[in-house]
Amino acid sequence: MSVSNPASPAPASGAAHPASPAPAPGAAHPASPAPASGAAHPASPAPASRAAHPASPRAGELLGIPLALAAYDEVLDWIDAAVAAGSREYVCVAATHTVMACREDPELRAAVLGASMTVPDGQPLAWGLRALGHEIGGRVYGPELMDRACARAARTGTRMYLYGGRNEGTLVQLTLNLRRRHPGLRIVGGQAPPFRPLSEAELEQVADEIDRSDADVVWVGIGVPKQEKWMAAMRGRLRAPVLVGVGAAFDFHAGLVPQAPPWMQQAGLEWAYRLGREPRRLWRRYLRYNPRFVAGFARQYAVHRLAGRRTDRPQG
Repeated sequence: MSVSNPASPAPASGAAHPASPAPAPGAAHPASPAPASGAAHPASPAPASRAAHPASPRAGELLGIPLALAAYDEVLDWIDAAVAAGSREYVCVAATHTVMACREDPELRAAVLGASMTVPDGQPLAWGLRALGHEIGGRVYGPELMDRACARAARTGTRMYLYGGRNEGTLVQLTLNLRRRHPGLRIVGGQAPPFRPLSEAELEQVADEIDRSDADVVWVGIGVPKQEKWMAAMRGRLRAPVLVGVGAAFDFHAGLVPQAPPWMQQAGLEWAYRLGREPRRLWRRYLRYNPRFVAGFARQYAVHRLAGRRTDRPQG
């Protein structure tokens, strides 16, 4: 089930993603209460035991989820700082689906709120943050973040580990594609986990293999909500400083699924492109969550505008 140094195609196992293990005690960070609508979150001072950990970028709250107000380079600099400090962090990459699913899944919400940073992957999230008065240049798209991180790692020597993929053959193709695109990239191992839940012995084996690889960053591509729950549960078991959940980025970079054209991404229509490509898998997700996001954001925006009017009203 593992690819410690994938270089030649392995036989497909037919495996895909595991059901998420229950969080180990102390593995997930405690969920913090959601801030006031539209409020920006300054980086909180770290407690003494985490003094060496890099401060996360400022965040803005959108539908109860704090989203980093950071550009790609700022996120990459933060990852480098976490690796240099040897801290233990995990990063969520949130689309509108993730934000809305957090309202229905308490375990997912706890995992996202417990992350060191959650970046806005979806274009509508970046638009929403800007409408609420936050300064943000644009979204931090998971596949692009992964690609830029690999380009930087090829220069710096940061060691990467890949956890996810539809099967071993996909994982091997992903590794080959990334190495061709970024000569010198150090991918020190990978695993394509099965659909079924892993036993405790298997979880220990997963943790041991990742630790033995001496990876600096573990890229997790097993989809929402599994990857967020997996990172929260496994964070305390792994020595790798940074875990990053990037979902469909594995399929995109392996060449299994094409990405939407840039103009569709910029117009916030990536969901429509993906729906056209994978209707049977995605229609329920978009039918369920897209209208709920629009309605939920409309309510938050109305509260934000009303609060602004009250603040601007002359006192007398």
